[in-house]
Amino acid sequence: MLFSPLCSGSSGNVSYLEAGGVRLLIDAGITAKRLRSLMSMIDLSPEGLDAILITHEHSDHVSGIGVLSRKYNIPVYAAEECWERMPKSIGAIATKNIHVFEPDREFYLKQLCVHPFSTPHDAAHAVGYSFVHSGKKLSIMTDIGHVSKRMLDAVAYSDLILLEANHDVDMLKAGSYPYPLKMRILSSHGHLCNEDAGLVLQKLHARGVKNAILGHLSEENNTPELALITVQSLLDEAGLLDSMFVTVADRFQPCGLFEL
Repeated sequence: MLFSPLCSGSSGNVSYLEAGGVRLLIDAGITAKRLRSLMSMIDLSPEGLDAILITHEHSDHVSGIGVLSRKYNIPVYAAEECWERMPKSIGAIATKNIHVFEPDREFYLKQLCVHPFSTPHDAAHAVGYSFVHSGKKLSIMTDIGHVSKRMLDAVAYSDLILLEANHDVDMLKAGSYPYPLKMRILSSHGHLCNEDAGLVLQKLHARGVKNAILGHLSEENNTPELALITVQSLLDEAGLLDSMFVTVADRFQPCGLFEL
């Protein structure tokens, strides 16, 4: 299983996964030209991609799916409610490439088991994903206002998780965002802050998760250094720092190609 967050942040999100005979993207909130450039940085290309899986319909996750699907004939998978609210700006997608899945129900792409689990975000029906193949498990859980026991159980025993650490609460409150936007981000259907990401990883450590990538960082209300040190401090307080690897996804380029 190979995985790379190609870019992760409010200016665009897309990750690459290869496992079980499948090469796919999770989200595609960037242009086809930029995707090719980012994939080339880790010696990959978009030709031959088998699928694009969508977490939710916000533009930083879907703006590129129409062009990519048309250009490379890629099937796109999303929940029914997500398809209903998809921005018209993505353009037409061939009927044969429109696939609907049922959230919270597993399905297979060739030999890869895909589990799209419902997540709390202000979208039509947002999901996170867990992927399982040959005894390895990868999970993605971003754009979440809070984390429930059901979500913890969904990603338990992941060999690697991409977890949201969107903002520092003090930076957000003191920043330039309009008050309604601040309240949206801070709500239970908004985005996960650094401190909550650290607390989630404390709980996940007890559920067998030992490797994490922090993602979807705000450009205005966070920094990679602050996100990492906040999470590591909470892990240290719990005596877990030495037994959990944590790094930060880059907003604009791949942070590496991880092999599980």
